[in-house]
Amino acid sequence: MSDILLRNLRPMGGPVVDMRVQDGRITAIAPALATDGLPVEDCAGAIGVSGLVEAHTHLDKTLMGMGWYANAVGTDLHSMIDNERTERHRLGLDPHRQSMRHALALVAAGCTHIRTHVDIDTDHGLAMLDGVLATRAALAQEVMIEIVAFPQSGLLVRPGTLELLDHALAQGADLVGGLDPAGMDRDPKGHLDAVFALAEKHCKGVDIHLHEAGTLGAFSLELIMDRTRALGMQGKVAVSHAFCLGMNDWHATEALIEELAACDIAILTTGAPSREVPQVKRLRAAGVRLGAGCDGVRDTWSPLNRADMIDRARIIAMRNNLRSDTDLAMALDICSTGGAQVMGLQGYGLDVGCAADLTLLAGETLAEAALSDAPRPLVLKSGRITARAGKSMREAP
Repeated sequence: MSDILLRNLRPMGGPVVDMRVQDGRITAIAPALATDGLPVEDCAGAIGVSGLVEAHTHLDKTLMGMGWYANAVGTDLHSMIDNERTERHRLGLDPHRQSMRHALALVAAGCTHIRTHVDIDTDHGLAMLDGVLATRAALAQEVMIEIVAFPQSGLLVRPGTLELLDHALAQGADLVGGLDPAGMDRDPKGHLDAVFALAEKHCKGVDIHLHEAGTLGAFSLELIMDRTRALGMQGKVAVSHAFCLGMNDWHATEALIEELAACDIAILTTGAPSREVPQVKRLRAAGVRLGAGCDGVRDTWSPLNRADMIDRARIIAMRNNLRSDTDLAMALDICSTGGAQVMGLQGYGLDVGCAADLTLLAGETLAEAALSDAPRPLVLKSGRITARAGKSMREAP
């Protein structure tokens, strides 16, 4: 159903109005709209926000529904990567089934758009991509899924990976990913040259994981900015995590943030409590596009994350010491409008003419809604109800 009349809705926590949706788009917002024969949904005064955007996750990794995974690896990055590559075979992980479970959990929690990184490596080839492509097709009416072809195990250090990334982009991946150019491949110039060459060849965007901290991360970030300028890719590059922006040298960090804004390079944060993270208020004040994500959920790396962008807004607020109502509303905005800006979504918003992608939230104000554990009352994608009372309308496999 893409035609509906929403009664008693409070867009962005404002006064109660009705919203008419026709052909999947918002056509009118006003009190006491005529039904014009449309089916009516009473929103009972719930807050309506633009659909939540999960802008950094890994749909291919989750073990949701597969029972408890006993993690014996710890927190070393290389060990976690190697362990996951091996465990996928042992556990018989089906990337289509698992990505369906993860994506539908996000839909139930209010997401209408997802950017997911999908592992491309020489052990599994394009199997992970094939599974997530199948999920994207199956859930086309429930959620928009954007795919980053991601060399999780390294690019240059594993011969054959570059060619697989090339194939992944040709077969439907939307962006090319990268990972710690110095720390993983030990060849930052070679790594970034390869990533940006693929992006240029396929006319795709770039989204690079940058866990490298301090001055090493700053060095890699500067190289990313150099290539963005040289290739005219402003607005087409994102850096995920960017832990180096959380270092204590504020003068160095301020200069990096100003240059990120000048290059229109977006930052995607998880607000990771265990790491120094970019300060969201500083990024926003500088005009840097900023989105957020839950990262991996219930995978071999960690059991801690939840597939819930409201929960992520709370984590970002805690990590950034956001307490005022204005700041809490900003944390919510990062998890919706912020992610949409990073993904370059067109027709996103709650204005007449926008796609009817919206999430209803419980609470008196946006600040309360940003912290509420209450199930999302209703979720719509292009006017079609995709979740109700915290449950997806489609059952997960």
